[in-house]
Amino acid sequence: MAKFMIQARYTADGTRGLMKEGGSGRRAVVKKVVEDLGGKLETFYFAFGDADAVVICEVPDVVSALALSMAVNASGQVHIKTTPLISAEEVDAASHKAVQYRAPGK
Repeated sequence: MAKFMIQARYTADGTRGLMKEGGSGRRAVVKKVVEDLGGKLETFYFAFGDADAVVICEVPDVVSALALSMAVNASGQVHIKTTPLISAEEVDAASHKAVQYRAPGK
């Protein structure tokens, strides 16, 4: 499974909906949508500043993460930024993979 961090920013309408529905209600919706994609909600926190909510979840693949991102952003009430999370073991594997690369002009 692929792991992602999702940072959400609510619009004014989205914030009004959040206030009506409550934080635990929103968390339940996010948990269900992630599970419906075959994934798992690892953690969900509300915040303030650059992000109104931060979610860590696993989904089966990048296509599932993209589908989630597109659906949420298309709602117009929440804008999300999705960041793939990479484990230390994946970095180890990548650092040992041979890559034939030539820098521009070299």
